[in-house]
Amino acid sequence: MTTLIACSHGTADASGQEAIRAVIDDVRSLLPGIRVVGTVVDVEEPQIPEVLQREIIADDVVVVPLLLSVGYHTGVDIAQAVQAHPGARQTLPLGTHPLIVDVLLDRLHSAVPGGWLEGDHVVLAAAGSTDPAAEADVAQVAAALRHRLPVPVSIGYASASTPRVREAVAAARGAGARRVVVASHVLAPGFFARLVAGAGGDVVSAPLAPDARIAAVVVERFRDARAPR
Repeated sequence: MTTLIACSHGTADASGQEAIRAVIDDVRSLLPGIRVVGTVVDVEEPQIPEVLQREIIADDVVVVPLLLSVGYHTGVDIAQAVQAHPGARQTLPLGTHPLIVDVLLDRLHSAVPGGWLEGDHVVLAAAGSTDPAAEADVAQVAAALRHRLPVPVSIGYASASTPRVREAVAAARGAGARRVVVASHVLAPGFFARLVAGAGGDVVSAPLAPDARIAAVVVERFRDARAPR
């Protein structure tokens, strides 16, 4: 028996919980022969150590982080839980996959239905992490956006890293931006999405989930982990 454990951050926000459940339901529909179980690293229950302990009876367990970059949660919380069980393995998070960039662009286009204007500036707003590798992941996404948008793109963080989103918005205005569009590089409504929304942008795009393409990335990460080496 094979089990896919989809591990999100966790949130007390009901709409955020619903968005993550929708992603997991989409994954189930794409993998009808695979047991798919949701878990979290924070805020909610059950958390990943408990779920892994319960599910490790399966012959093959793959943990897919429903997170948008590497960081403490992937490198410590999830990794330590997985390392405690030789029958489990962990995939990369979702955020640098090209389909995630596609979803982010669609959210941006929905936020500016009239199209891009002269003087627009996009601030890519990520949750933030103390892990430098997380900043590299966000920088990769920002580079992808720059190739596909006709306006400047800079980076801000909701917490942990600098510049903060509010500082990045102010810097864009100081450099002459007439309209600052904040691109929410967060998976679902919740604490980080509220920080991003309150950071002073003229327009703020919606979080990424739910979207069928996110489930497709989860499935690809899962299949890559199971591919023969």
